[in-house]
Amino acid sequence: MHPMFRSLMVLVLVALAGPARAQAAKPQQPTAESERAEYIRSRYTKFEYRVPTRDGTKLFTSVYIPNDASPSKRYPLLLVRTPYTVAPYGQDRYARRLGPTAEYEKQGFIFAFQDVRGRNMSEGEFVNVRPHVAKKSGPKDIDESTDTYDTIDWLVKNVPGNNGRVGQWGISYPGFYTSAGAIDSHPALKAVSPQAPIADWFWDDMHRHGAFNLVLAFDFFSGFGKPRPHPVANEEWFRFDHGTPDGYQFFLDLGPLANADSRYFKGDIAFWKDIVAHPNYDAFWQSRNLLPHLKNIKAAVMTVGGWYDTEDLYGPLRTYAAIEKQNPGITNTLVMGPWPHGGWTRGDSTALGDVEFGFRTSELYQELELAFFKHHLKGGDKPELPEALVFETGANRWRRFDTWPPKGVREAKLYFQPKGSLSYAPPTSAQEAFDEYVSDPNKPVPYTTELTTGWTKNYMTEDQRFASRRPDVLVYETAPLEKDLTLAGPLEAELWVSTTATDADWVVKLVDVNPGKMPGANWGDSEDGKRNRGGQQTLVRGEPFRGRFRDSYSEPKPFKPGEVTKVRFVINDVFHTFKRGHRVMIQVQSSWFPFIDRNPQTFVPNIFEAKEEDFVRAFHRVYRSEAHPSSLKVSVLPSVDD
Repeated sequence: MHPMFRSLMVLVLVALAGPARAQAAKPQQPTAESERAEYIRSRYTKFEYRVPTRDGTKLFTSVYIPNDASPSKRYPLLLVRTPYTVAPYGQDRYARRLGPTAEYEKQGFIFAFQDVRGRNMSEGEFVNVRPHVAKKSGPKDIDESTDTYDTIDWLVKNVPGNNGRVGQWGISYPGFYTSAGAIDSHPALKAVSPQAPIADWFWDDMHRHGAFNLVLAFDFFSGFGKPRPHPVANEEWFRFDHGTPDGYQFFLDLGPLANADSRYFKGDIAFWKDIVAHPNYDAFWQSRNLLPHLKNIKAAVMTVGGWYDTEDLYGPLRTYAAIEKQNPGITNTLVMGPWPHGGWTRGDSTALGDVEFGFRTSELYQELELAFFKHHLKGGDKPELPEALVFETGANRWRRFDTWPPKGVREAKLYFQPKGSLSYAPPTSAQEAFDEYVSDPNKPVPYTTELTTGWTKNYMTEDQRFASRRPDVLVYETAPLEKDLTLAGPLEAELWVSTTATDADWVVKLVDVNPGKMPGANWGDSEDGKRNRGGQQTLVRGEPFRGRFRDSYSEPKPFKPGEVTKVRFVINDVFHTFKRGHRVMIQVQSSWFPFIDRNPQTFVPNIFEAKEEDFVRAFHRVYRSEAHPSSLKVSVLPSVDD
């Protein structure tokens, strides 16, 4: 080729490649997450320790120390104990976040993360929600309280640059370890924040009044429950492959729970064996109730939960109450926001599912949380924390109270009435009156319209019209309210029921019904991107009850077919305002699938061992007569004009 043509070709190729090269060479714009990771990597030094405990077991602990820590500039320790993993492992590999928010890293703390006993890189045997040992007689009597005490004692004596003050926090399972770590507090432990903590494992995560959380077992314990015979730096998380996005169909095709192990778990999930062996609230579950042991707490406590937490709503409410009762005089604060599980640390929390809150609901909490730890660990200003900081759903605002539930509430009952009505007046019919429906385990009522195999966070605010239009769901509602109605505290269902079967579940849902035409709404279904929410039936709270446990959670018993029987159970707290013009609705059904497993409706000693032929259709009745007045007890918070 002539040199001139060769030169021209090179110029053409360079010109054509130029834009591509320029595009490839264009630097990526940093994200907030990448900037946070770079900040941590450049300003913190990571160490890995094996912390000894009183029985000789060593617990793997990653510690991140600010680079400028010195004898003249000391920082407090902020501890997280977790069964999940403190990955990444290796002193050259850094976590991408250390504190609940990025501001913690900028303010400066020494961050410590520990694999709990028997998990990942820590020695010892792992026990799910390890029972607390109330009376200890020697170094072999260990529990999560002693492991925390020994860890804190070692850290304050051996980690350079610490100021001798320690805080602890964690969400969900790490929230349980935070609660346990506060018992018989180490003198250096000054502030703790159990967030969505497990309090009693029969009630948190696993069951709802004895009804089993089916989704949890497959989505979580199929990976978490596998044995770990020796310490391993495992950074992977196994998720169960359902083979379909349709969880409703998958679990329906599963059939009886007895098929789970033979088809999928193959004997590898030790905890599944525990569940099957303990269908009732026996000693196995009772020993995993931490609430009576939350004593001798010297640290300041801020317990956090979400009104829309599908996993651990029971935990924070009961943890706060138990600490308040058993530790007089300490700082003890409850924060309840409009959040799903852990939602207070993720996203801006302006909306959830079919509910919009109108502002970033997590901002105020995050500011107060940081101020709480700074005050107790770094001598910062005392935050303006009330006894209870709670979000009022419906009205969508934060409220402050001296107690929770608030003082001055008035108890009332909403009674089921003829033609699906609901009122404060008890039924007056001397004749037996009831509403009846057919409950078919082969066509259970879904808990959500979302196609999912795992937890959907949106179901707790989901529009319930898909359920209320089914023939196997009873609906009762008030007339449009003439003024706002605020409910604050626990609910209590009292149902008078009968069934043609020998067992049944009862699901009670409290629902806020919008007026047909919303105030100020003149848009269509999609105009301006806004949804017309006229007539929306928004779930406020739902709770299932396994009828066999109506007299005792430890000793179940069958129903006598056709016999009118009382079923009473407490429903987790609400703080919700039904606005003027809205209606209060109660829905009653007998399945909530697959969030809750199917009741075969034939009484068997252990539902986990039920056979296909045990699953039967049944006619269920809910009574509303003078002699058998079904109702929902509520706590009404008076307004200024009451």
